[in-house]
Amino acid sequence: MKIIKLDAIDSTNSFLKALSAQETCENFTVVSTESQTQGKGQRGSGWTSEAGKNLAFSVLYNQKIEEISSLFTLNIIVALSVVEGLKTVSNLNFAIKWPNDILAENKKIAGILIENTFKNQNEVQSIIGIGLNVNQSQFENLPQASSLFLLENQLFDRETLLISIVNRLEFNLNQLENLKEDYFWNTYHAILFKKEVVSTFESALGNRFVGKIQKVTKEGKLEVLLEDDSVTFFDVKEVKMLY
Repeated sequence: MKIIKLDAIDSTNSFLKALSAQETCENFTVVSTESQTQGKGQRGSGWTSEAGKNLAFSVLYNQKIEEISSLFTLNIIVALSVVEGLKTVSNLNFAIKWPNDILAENKKIAGILIENTFKNQNEVQSIIGIGLNVNQSQFENLPQASSLFLLENQLFDRETLLISIVNRLEFNLNQLENLKEDYFWNTYHAILFKKEVVSTFESALGNRFVGKIQKVTKEGKLEVLLEDDSVTFFDVKEVKMLY
């Protein structure tokens, strides 16, 4: 894999997107930075990270439309690859919180943001952004956030972890040709946070309600069984889980 290392940048996703527009970049080209000033998160939120302590990187992946039935399949494979990479260095209990958070011992340690661009009718370019809290020791006003260092009480080699995650990502995406997508979906659902557990949610309007996650659909929507036994589907910006 080709890794481009930067000291500081506004956003690795933005840098890689601009680079790929200027020149031909091979699949799994990686841009990583020590400091990211305008990191992006889900729902338009930012992703802040202490310089030199964590991983902030983006990976380029071009795919043919017919190779994948749902763009959200890429999301779940990325999330699974991050967990598999983490498991090479840690025995913590990892879970995936819909849509794109990675939890360790119920604490958020990583976020994923994938930006897709249709290059033509048959091809999609994906910029896969990953932020991972590795050796950071303090998270002000973020009670649900943590890092590998805080949970394991030891420092981790960030480059080893980055290479492990990207290797797993490349391996899994190449396996799509041999394995059915259902394999990845079943693996994803097996570690989906709070699946089949009564949980409290909050709608975009601020209304709170109780329900149980049944699954995530191929379109990336959250299927929730409500107290009255009705089933409702939520998009990313329509609901959040309170935990």
